[in-house]
Amino acid sequence: QDTVAGCLVRHKSIIDVLAKIHETSARVNRAVSKSVTSCGCIQINAKKQQVPNEIRLYELISYMDTHTKGKLCTNCQEIIEQEIGNHLFYLAALCNILDLNLRDIIFAENEKLSTLGIYNMS
Repeated sequence: QDTVAGCLVRHKSIIDVLAKIHETSARVNRAVSKSVTSCGCIQINAKKQQVPNEIRLYELISYMDTHTKGKLCTNCQEIIEQEIGNHLFYLAALCNILDLNLRDIIFAENEKLSTLGIYNMS
């Protein structure tokens, strides 16, 4: 986050940063889509999740599917990692503008997930 503060010059306005967050999110989505449509290293086969009626909440995870098949090739993985990195850059910039600590936010979210486990509603 400190590094981002020193690097952010052109897009210092919160409006610019919010627009860049939106743009970088779209670029992550596009990179994943291209892995499917252009490269083909992964496939998406989405359908209704099949969940039996008589299961407990903690059993639910074993019935949920990601709807993806395959593994990212090295090239697609590098591109997606780069796009996620760009997205994180602007999230850190937003935190700087709003005087928030991204590390604290991640830590608090991790604590919440660790405490609530499957009862977390995210």
